Amino acid sequence: MFDNPAMLVQKNVPLQAFNTFHIVAKASALARIASESDVLAVLADPDWATEPKFVLGGGSNVVLTGDVKPLVLKVEIMGRQLVSETDKAFIVEAGAGENWHEFVSWTLVQGYPGLENMALIPGTVGASPVQNIGAYGVELQDRFDSLDAMDLQTGQIFSLNAAQCAFGYRDSIFKHSSSSNADKGQKALGLKDRAVILRVRFALPKLWKPVLGYADIDRKMAENGISQPTAKQLFDWVCEVRRTKLPDPAVIGNVGSFFKNPTVTAEQCADIIGRDPKVVYYPLADGSIKLAAGWLIDACGWRGKSVGQAGVYEKQALVLVNRGAVDGSDGATGGEVMTLAKAIQTSVYERFGIRLEPEPVVV
Repeated sequence: MFDNPAMLVQKNVPLQAFNTFHIVAKASALARIASESDVLAVLADPDWATEPKFVLGGGSNVVLTGDVKPLVLKVEIMGRQLVSETDKAFIVEAGAGENWHEFVSWTLVQGYPGLENMALIPGTVGASPVQNIGAYGVELQDRFDSLDAMDLQTGQIFSLNAAQCAFGYRDSIFKHSSSSNADKGQKALGLKDRAVILRVRFALPKLWKPVLGYADIDRKMAENGISQPTAKQLFDWVCEVRRTKLPDPAVIGNVGSFFKNPTVTAEQCADIIGRDPKVVYYPLADGSIKLAAGWLIDACGWRGKSVGQAGVYEKQALVLVNRGAVDGSDGATGGEVMTLAKAIQTSVYERFGIRLEPEPVVV
């Protein structure tokens, strides 16, 4: 039994309310983690110490294809505060269980701008570095300071800076197993299922400047006659744009953007433009080109199509949705979602020669 009486492992817990796709599945066992002592209690219990574990935040980046057999650690660590200042930045910390959007809103109220472009991204603060979330020209790594995590084997708490997190496009060290990046016999470090993030710290700039340059934001600037928006104005515009384009997970189950925007060479892009002049693309600083995955999917005719109760959102082809109800009744299965996703990948590859990579974790 647990030494901590507040610690409770529940058996056969329905997960439909704990994933934003609202897929029906169960956790064989689930522990609610409200503090680091709760993690230590799990690791000290002989029944659970050596069992495989699955860390679950807001469930906004997960596709459940069946019941979850590992012990689910439902992270609910709260708290947000200014921990220090430098000449250039406010260092703000949040517990891993804090709602991301509510945290972004709070930072602006406190006078700490810098996260406004990432407003309304679903999920928790603890999940944000795992995915290196980003939107409208700002990625988490641009505002990241450090994080604290606990090793699920030893119970040791450790801290990582940005370089140690190995951030990439929607990628980090937390998305890879220790051997998943091994090359020529060399073992690569990975923390997938080996650590739970406890707290994340952000460096928010004192000399703040708006990050602009996206058509949706340019349109808002023109509509309002504002060339230099405040952080709060930018926050409001991003929320308006996202609400117009993306379904509310509370109403229509989804995980936001389902596929990563693929990166190609300038030559590959020129070849695609030659065949499809309307392709949407964004030149990157290194000379490569990022293509809009939503446009590629749309061009293949998938917008509004379905497989079972899994469908492609009518307003944004990059978003896959659960057409079933979110009131507790059954909707799309994880199998239907992945069948649809694989059919889309095949279509895009056959037409453009590009392999789309899913963003969410498939369990």
